[in-house]
Amino acid sequence: MTPAAAALQAPDTQGNILTVEHLTMRFGGLIAIDDISFEAKDKEITAIIGPNGAGKTTVFNCLTGFYKPSVGRLTLHHPVKGNFLLEQMEGFRIPQNASVARTFQNIRLFSSMSVLENLVVAQHNALMQASAFTFAGLFGLKRYQDAEKEAVERAKYWLDRVRLTDRADWEAGNLPYGAQRRLEIARAMCTDPVLLCLDEPAAGLNPRESAELNDLLIFIRDEHDIGLLLIEHDMSVVMGISDHIVVLDYGRKISDGSPQDVRNDPAVIRAYLGEEEDEDLPPEVVKDLEQDKERHSGKDGEGED
Repeated sequence: MTPAAAALQAPDTQGNILTVEHLTMRFGGLIAIDDISFEAKDKEITAIIGPNGAGKTTVFNCLTGFYKPSVGRLTLHHPVKGNFLLEQMEGFRIPQNASVARTFQNIRLFSSMSVLENLVVAQHNALMQASAFTFAGLFGLKRYQDAEKEAVERAKYWLDRVRLTDRADWEAGNLPYGAQRRLEIARAMCTDPVLLCLDEPAAGLNPRESAELNDLLIFIRDEHDIGLLLIEHDMSVVMGISDHIVVLDYGRKISDGSPQDVRNDPAVIRAYLGEEEDEDLPPEVVKDLEQDKERHSGKDGEGED
């Protein structure tokens, strides 16, 4: 299907960057995703959480063109270009035309390229257009030189934001694990997305690195005014930065709302802990709950005699 045929020009009026309607994904007789619907707001962080095998990555794979859903409509509301039906688009056109960027659970950098080169090569679509598909680049025409300079400046900007400027010439594969995570996010941002999809970005990070990740994602949301869609198991990350949370279990949506609503939803507690709700909570969950109660008790007491 052509990009023009997949785009609907009616703008979104509800502030959504993404609308998922009745998404279903079957693999033979296995139903990995069963009729889920949710919305992700522009300029907000929406987290998709759930136990292992809940179908979270399958949702991402449908959104980014790796899978074609069995049923459902996935509408990306681009603030400039109009609306795109992602389920009808070829996979490579989703980042190119609909401006959806993604990172992966397993880091996928160009390990033998330098850190800087990883960020420049992410901008190949703009550079290829500026080069008239190699002609302008081959003869060093000004339009290509300007585009190349702009690509390098954007790369330098994101190197600074993820604190890797001093390692710009390192091979990406030689970076420490946490730095590779940050570089992958920076590379995605170099494509100038309107929706950034992050698949477990905190996986393998220590507490300090997780806190730095939180700061980076909040910066992207607040300073670059884009929507973020997040899959994450680290609840300190999810509860600390999310504006909206969608909870999946066995391929179905069981909860959808604010972090506070989701935290107290019995269906969510059962999904993570099983039917026996009197089991001891994991220490990190207990800590989150206690901190949340303290914050809310402080707010409740404001203004009282």
